Amino acid sequence: MSYDLWYWPGLPGRGEFVRLALEAAGLPYRDRGVEEGAEALLDDMEEGERPPFAPPYLCVEGQRIAQVANILHWLTERHDLAPVAERTWLNQLQLTISDMVAEVHNVHHPVAMMAYYHEQKPEAARAAAQFRSERIPKFLGYFERALGDRQWMAGERWSPVDTSLFQLVAGLRYMFPARMAAVEGDYPRLIALHDRVRTLPGIAAYLDSERRQAFNEDGIFRHYPELDAA
Repeated sequence: MSYDLWYWPGLPGRGEFVRLALEAAGLPYRDRGVEEGAEALLDDMEEGERPPFAPPYLCVEGQRIAQVANILHWLTERHDLAPVAERTWLNQLQLTISDMVAEVHNVHHPVAMMAYYHEQKPEAARAAAQFRSERIPKFLGYFERALGDRQWMAGERWSPVDTSLFQLVAGLRYMFPARMAAVEGDYPRLIALHDRVRTLPGIAAYLDSERRQAFNEDGIFRHYPELDAA
């Protein structure tokens, strides 16, 4: 069985959080948006009685499962990707990651989501300063405390939360290289988790493949030098 993953082509975006879990777990999938383009994605979203609001979404056995945290929770249940006793806790963490990702996007679109960055640059500069100084430490500090002395968030084995935290750290490094270089030392366990995820066989192979799409200025994590500072 192979899953159909639908997400916008040309950017990692929120779809990458799903891809990483699929790759780490060795679950076969087709990246349909990448294969067939945005127009095919838009057409597919119009099909059926229960359409997703937006990508990413996963198609399997007549179902469409949308929202990153919901998709990853469903995959965890179906493929036993975490101990049963930890799954509600992990979903809570995944939802918190989604909260931070939404704030990341709002940094460069603080006034209007559908307006271009260059139309809201002064407001974005104010949003970025506040995000760098207050929100990055608040979120990363929380994940550092949540991890504690465990190797993985679920204990002895990786879960989709770990691959999502890998992507979160990677995205923040791309978006705010100066700020992350200045503060990473405050979160040694989280950074060590990022490094462990990178060595998982499925992730290592994926990162070395052409399937891994580079961060760019059309995605969620965007590097505008004027928005970064230590």
